[in-house]
Amino acid sequence: MPLRITDTFRDALSDQKGKAGRPLAGMWVCSGSPLIAELCAGSGLDWLLIDAEHSPNGLESILAQLQAVHGYPVQVLVRPPVNDTVIIKQYLDLGVQNLLLPMLNSADEAEAAVAATRYPPQGVRGVGSALARAARWNRVPDYLARASETISVTVQIESTAAVEAVEEILAVDGVDAIFLGPSDLAASMGLLGQQEHPQVRAAVEHCLEAAKAAGKPAGVNAFTEDTARAYLAAGASFVLVGADVALLARGSEALAAKYIKPAEGETTASY
Repeated sequence: MPLRITDTFRDALSDQKGKAGRPLAGMWVCSGSPLIAELCAGSGLDWLLIDAEHSPNGLESILAQLQAVHGYPVQVLVRPPVNDTVIIKQYLDLGVQNLLLPMLNSADEAEAAVAATRYPPQGVRGVGSALARAARWNRVPDYLARASETISVTVQIESTAAVEAVEEILAVDGVDAIFLGPSDLAASMGLLGQQEHPQVRAAVEHCLEAAKAAGKPAGVNAFTEDTARAYLAAGASFVLVGADVALLARGSEALAAKYIKPAEGETTASY
């Protein structure tokens, strides 16, 4: 039987009014561990984000995690460290189907990102399907002709410049969704560490409204339940509500606090 490519995150988002009938909830996978990625894939969440911008993930560890989660009923996005044509090519050849591209500030940058995911003449992606897991080494019929159908592109809005250009970014053909990053957005607004600040919340909600007007999904990072539910009520189609490393850090701290009384004056170890 010929191999086929599974549905993309774009397809999952378009199913929200049908099969899912609700916004999609996901979590970060930052540990670099295939075992942890597989554990999270079976959690019942809708989607995972394997992160290589702020986490110790290279090509080999991303490949191992893709293999570990394959077959689980979960969508997987991967975030490169930068919006770069060569890196995007490498990720796509690994078999990454859903990209989350960080720090896009303009429609021109969004257009470049989309072009990096398309073969010529529509784009600039290098052709290496015979060598690539993406095409299962040319075992996927017509992969070169259909590759763009197998890829979704979500771009991050996480600066004041991106917020100002959000309508133009949303209008770029091939941008399937936007994702709001309140932490970096707060920093760009001179509000470092204040992602709950009313001005930051207002900027996020402005982008959610712009996405709704453009007919494209918008997601947001929100680790506190109240914030996540507020953004969902404001129109977010998908949310990130936790991270593997944060769950382990807080859970292990809770165990320590339960059984170990700190010595007087003792502080938590850090750098």
